[in-house]
Amino acid sequence: MRGVIPVGFCALLAWPACDDRSYREIGGAIDFLTKRSNELPGPAIARLRESGRRAVPQIETAMHTASARGKVNLVAALAAIGEPESAAILRHFAVYDANAEVRTACEEVLETWAAAGDARTGPAKQALARIAEKRRLGQAQ
Repeated sequence: MRGVIPVGFCALLAWPACDDRSYREIGGAIDFLTKRSNELPGPAIARLRESGRRAVPQIETAMHTASARGKVNLVAALAAIGEPESAAILRHFAVYDANAEVRTACEEVLETWAAAGDARTGPAKQALARIAEKRRLGQAQ
């Protein structure tokens, strides 16, 4: 076996060269939006928009622990990304978040998307209908 390098060892050596930095970059932008309320969120939102749908799961996770101001910034990031699948996240926070500003921000994005006439329209209309139903049944903030 002399002179033969195991395949697993080669893969281990190649790992750093293949490292996807997007996860850390997305996390850095999210951290900025949730923890630096005294600075303008525009550049961080732009970085998340460039990441596109890859950023959505990390944004959703951060929404659960962010401050109200941080959540509003993250909602703005979801709006900028514009992924139809984000309608479910916006619906959840429009129904259950304790902060009225967060609920309003979510609904405003959904209303904009519902009127957009593109792939976001259907999911946004469904989300708005579900929000209205939850409120009618007294199951929402």
